Amino acid sequence: MSDTPAPDVHVRLDTHRTHPSAVVATITGTDQHIAQAHLSVRGFDHVNERTLVMARIDHEEPYWAERASQDLTAVNISVTITPGLREAIDDDWTWANYPYPWCNRQDIRQVSNEAQKIYDDIRHGRLVIHSHAHDPHTIVAVGSYRDGSSVTLHGENHLRTVEQTFHTAAEARAAFHHQHGEAVRPGPAPATDTERQAEQARRPLHSPALTESAPRPEPETVPVYLADAGDHDVLLDRFLDAHGEFEKVRTWSDDTTHAIHELQTLRIERVHETQARETAWTVAAYETPVSDRIWVLTATGATPAPVMQNLLIHLADGDGWDTVIGAPMDEKTVTAAAQPLSDAGWKHTLEGRWIRWTSPDRDAGVQFDAFAARHASQNLATWTIWAGRGPDRPTWAITASPHTPSSLLASLAETLAHQTGTRQAQPASRERRTNLASSPPVAPADITGPVVGRSR
Repeated sequence: MSDTPAPDVHVRLDTHRTHPSAVVATITGTDQHIAQAHLSVRGFDHVNERTLVMARIDHEEPYWAERASQDLTAVNISVTITPGLREAIDDDWTWANYPYPWCNRQDIRQVSNEAQKIYDDIRHGRLVIHSHAHDPHTIVAVGSYRDGSSVTLHGENHLRTVEQTFHTAAEARAAFHHQHGEAVRPGPAPATDTERQAEQARRPLHSPALTESAPRPEPETVPVYLADAGDHDVLLDRFLDAHGEFEKVRTWSDDTTHAIHELQTLRIERVHETQARETAWTVAAYETPVSDRIWVLTATGATPAPVMQNLLIHLADGDGWDTVIGAPMDEKTVTAAAQPLSDAGWKHTLEGRWIRWTSPDRDAGVQFDAFAARHASQNLATWTIWAGRGPDRPTWAITASPHTPSSLLASLAETLAHQTGTRQAQPASRERRTNLASSPPVAPADITGPVVGRSR
């Protein structure tokens, strides 16, 4: 075991406040030069005497920053990774429409890292580009390393690769001109948007410290129906991690994820990248894996995170989605479902076919449609849970068909009546929340079709 004392230096790794994926390293202590040397060889560039930035053209900075952190820790350098950067590290994103579909995630990272090395060699002057051309979907180029070898290059940004290696610059230029002829232009191609953004991220900002941004107001505590939506994809991932009885099913498109119970009688559909008032979740229950739906529930994209989390927890609680087929939607059932709202003092009104419970401040409510309940076989939206100006102009909404279990509806009512959440404090946030364009939730499609590509 080494008796060498740990250097007096600490490294703080954080996300860049203006560049989407860059990472900022802030160094403190008397032995800053030691950390600077280690970070420099791991892809960080100096901004000032105590700040370095990693800005890559493959947007993989969080991954390589974590690798750098591990290397620093191995030589007894203290490292802190901020929660924001940790979240970016844990985000297992994928390239959309990646041109090499046979590559797995690690293969893609390796390809892009080789492209990063070429980019770094060019910007540091180790690789001099003689000429470039358009071919016809991307950029190609020819250049020479200062050690004597020459190469032709194909592609841009994270897809740039070495196409061929030559012993001399004359051979490389001749081959390049022979292949591309009149399309050849002198010097390197203009920088891409990605390259310009990376370059901008490496420049000193005018503020005293690169990682210090204007302080954000503390989130305010609000009734749960006014809380922020949060990240629904994270909610689903955590739900699947905690409940092995549900299986994640990949569809042909990355736009949608299904979670299917092992009994095949409950299916959850999550549509990614939806607008606030569009249907983002559909939950459907079946008597058997091949029967018609017994009941269906939908939730829009702006549904507050605590509401969605409690809904998922209820679905995972034993047979929390089960219901009696053909059970009547009578007064007793309706009363039981809304009892938590009545107990909490929500205003109860009857208007024609509608029974409504409205929050004391009138910006949330639950509505029961007696007409839809009498046509239970059609799976109409019998229950509407909403926040905003009204059930027809919601900021967010949950709808449920007649046979939705009263225990599930009562659980949602309990959440609305008694729980709180957080909302990022913003000027006139409430006004913006309620002045959104009116559009009812889109009716959900049946999710009984075949599924493919099962994966956990």
